[in-house]
Amino acid sequence: MSSDSSKYELSEEELRELIPQLQQLTDKYKRAERVQKALFNISELASSVSNLSHLYTAIHEIIGDFMEAENFFVAFCDADSEYVNMAYFVDEFDEQVIKQLPAEKLKHGFTGYILNTGNHIFYRNEDKEEFKRQVQVEEIGSPPHELLGVPLKRGNQVIGAMVVQTYDPNVAYTHEDLEVLLFVSQHIVTTVDRVKNRELTERTIRERTRQLRQINDDLQEEILERQKVESLQQALFEISELSATAGKDMDSFYEALHDILARLISAPNCYIATLDETREYLDFPYFSDTQALMPGRRALGLGLTEFVIRKGQAELIDPSRILSLTESGEIDVSVAQEILQQANSWLGSPLIIDGEVYGVIAVQTYGKSAKYTPRDLELLRFVSHHIAVALERKFRADAIQAYNEQLEERVEARTQELNEANEVLRQQIEERKEIERKLIHDAHHDALTDLPNRAMFTSRLELAIANKQRHPENMFAVLFIDLDRFKIINDTLGHHAGDEFLIEVSKRITHCIRGHDLLARLGGDEFVLLLDAFADSNDVQEVSARIIQSISEPFILDGKEMYSGASIGIAHLENYYRSADEVIRDADAAMYQAKSLGRGRYVMFDKSMRERLLEELELENEFRRSLRDSEFECYIQPIVDLRNQQPLYHEIYVRWVHPTIGKVAREQFRQVAEHSGLILDLDMYQLRTACQLLASWPKTAHAGREPRIGVNVSINHLLQASLVNKILTIISESGVKPSQLVFEFDENDLNRRSQYILPAIKKLKRAGVTLVLDNFGSGLASLSYLFSYPFDFIKIDHRFIKSLPRSLRNVKLIQSVMLISGHLKFDVIAEGIDSISQLDALKEIECVYGQGRFLEPPQLLPSMQVNTESHSAEAK
Repeated sequence: MSSDSSKYELSEEELRELIPQLQQLTDKYKRAERVQKALFNISELASSVSNLSHLYTAIHEIIGDFMEAENFFVAFCDADSEYVNMAYFVDEFDEQVIKQLPAEKLKHGFTGYILNTGNHIFYRNEDKEEFKRQVQVEEIGSPPHELLGVPLKRGNQVIGAMVVQTYDPNVAYTHEDLEVLLFVSQHIVTTVDRVKNRELTERTIRERTRQLRQINDDLQEEILERQKVESLQQALFEISELSATAGKDMDSFYEALHDILARLISAPNCYIATLDETREYLDFPYFSDTQALMPGRRALGLGLTEFVIRKGQAELIDPSRILSLTESGEIDVSVAQEILQQANSWLGSPLIIDGEVYGVIAVQTYGKSAKYTPRDLELLRFVSHHIAVALERKFRADAIQAYNEQLEERVEARTQELNEANEVLRQQIEERKEIERKLIHDAHHDALTDLPNRAMFTSRLELAIANKQRHPENMFAVLFIDLDRFKIINDTLGHHAGDEFLIEVSKRITHCIRGHDLLARLGGDEFVLLLDAFADSNDVQEVSARIIQSISEPFILDGKEMYSGASIGIAHLENYYRSADEVIRDADAAMYQAKSLGRGRYVMFDKSMRERLLEELELENEFRRSLRDSEFECYIQPIVDLRNQQPLYHEIYVRWVHPTIGKVAREQFRQVAEHSGLILDLDMYQLRTACQLLASWPKTAHAGREPRIGVNVSINHLLQASLVNKILTIISESGVKPSQLVFEFDENDLNRRSQYILPAIKKLKRAGVTLVLDNFGSGLASLSYLFSYPFDFIKIDHRFIKSLPRSLRNVKLIQSVMLISGHLKFDVIAEGIDSISQLDALKEIECVYGQGRFLEPPQLLPSMQVNTESHSAEAK
């Protein structure tokens, strides 16, 4: 070996020193590789796991790959929640079966320390005393040998904790384990949020699938019913054809009639019986039976056929009826025994010629498997009429033979008549086919504008999403268009003008798009547009600008010039969309953003809008929790008799104090309740609070009069009889008289559904509940309510009172309502009296009742535990 190479050789001692360093470096790289793999696996979980319970198990396995993690749990806690949710818990000593634990119980433990401080914990049993002095925590459950705990954060907010612990003295955690756990925890929250969102999306998809399946079942049922109707019409047509040829060959007529009848009802056995000239015997010109032979002539008796002849009407006889007929002497005992033994079901209908019963047509079955119904009886009664016509034609054949020439003329006339009838039937068939084609068209198009409807648009959008998945380079966009001032046009000019307005809007939008783009009307004043395969995103903005410009042009409706506008939300189809509802939802969100920015503009959807929607959803969840836990502030304010300052009744209402944003305006949280479907539960909460308050008040606590409390009630309670019954049941169970309760209905709510609620209001009135029309004058049809509904009191809207005494016009309006009240027998309440001048003005016009802060401000009630039993089941 040369001297040059020898200088690069390492001595044995240097090699021994280098090997541990290399080994340590190798271990470090392997550990880094495992950490990187764990993070990759956690990221993969977000797209592969659809259930949170599976997610936590998978995370447990991943963490167990690079440290000892036999004992592992994950806990979550909202900032304002009194409970800690144990999302996942595995421990060899402590068995955790309760999913929620009071936060107070865990406050001084390891988990509570992490949740409260947001700091991590590295605990060793050998340093227990020193550790407790430093962080001041207590052991809860079995004491671990070592423990690692890290916070789970969403931004700067601590939302949970993840803990790994061991009871084995041979296992020791390192600071590297803690660093890895801290690093992993930063990615777990994002993964959990993504899985939660996926769960929500999948539930939405499943619900939509169920709805589509139900729609499909309804369509199938409609198709089957239509097929039955067509089969019946075909049979009636054939019977009509037979009646035209019955005089030629009666045997063939009877056989053909039997075949047609057997297609409509179960008729394996059929016969026709006729009376002879003496009307004392029965003949059987046609008889087909699987168990009996052709009978001969027989004298009249107490058989089933004779019973129909005597009654002169069609009859359905089975074992359940034969006994009563036998006991009354209508049917012979032997006939009844045969019916009972063979479990017959028998139908018979008289054949009436020239107003007299000539014979009977009858069908019957043997055994319990086939039973006739009243529908079969009606069908047989119809057929018997045609048979009677055919028999009458046969009986008069001989007389007609003498007049051959006249007969030929009559036959020709009859043939022409039948041809015309056939032509009418053929025209009816063609009309029916045209109706079917129209039904198919109507099922996929809007009746007013003839644009595609939601079903057709959704189907086309699903195809576009599938195309986008296969060909990502293709570009699609959905425009959600909402019109301005549509309600004003409807309310001022009428629905006819509103319809003309929508038709004109659809035409203007159509002129702004290409032929292969799809414009649809979702309902009301909402339109959606699918831009198909455009070249550049600027094209979408140009189309949106054209639509806004076109709709901003004046409309001529009923000879009047009206103006409107449009707000447009745009959602581009991306690869992550999986359903049409998702795209429409995002375009709708962008449209609302455009309206909030001032209308008459378009806005592109971005993910921040979805986050804002999630915030609204979180506010809704907070409202649900507050309603469940009765966390509302309840106030009462009296309605005062202005003559003696005595309370007429007290109005109760609630206010919501959010833990983070503070007091929420009444309009806002009632809107949250409306959108979340909890408005009925909120009203029931107020009603139960009022009943509890009434039950606790002394009976003579209000100037010797029976105390009364008023409750604001949503119009939705009056749309179903079951909800009205639910209200009356709650009042009855509380022990309070209905006369002690006053229900206030907002006039603006009545404007929307007034035609459906009159029976419900009358039912409450009959029960003894006092009825008040609230915010009178704020709607569009106030006077109609005074004449149509039995209200006891009318509350003048506070905006009219606010302008007193300077507004002479409003003074006159209040005086007019008071004048009407004398004729219609209701009393007037002035709402919102906030000053002495307003009070003096009302007293001057002799207004009797009033409410407002100047008279007596609202009083906060002490906290009450109200039974918040939901009535959602009844509402559904």
